[in-house]
Amino acid sequence: MGLISLLWGIVAMLWMIVALIPLLGWGNWFLIPFAAVGAIIAAIGVMLTAPGNRGRAKTGLALNGLVIVVAVVRLMLGGGMI
Repeated sequence: MGLISLLWGIVAMLWMIVALIPLLGWGNWFLIPFAAVGAIIAAIGVMLTAPGNRGRAKTGLALNGLVIVVAVVRLMLGGGMI
């Protein structure tokens, strides 16, 4: 689960970079639910993994959380209108 959430977070981060380009802000509307699913997978991975092996799941959770925050801020600034 940790590897899946880490890869999910990397894909979300790349998608976020593309969505920061002007006229592509509408991608944030799809990015937020995508990253939320990745965060849920990461949270499950943190709960089910042994304490010594939680690094990937925690990193995936942090990446997906960062993507959600940046996408929400971008939408609040009006970046998703166009």
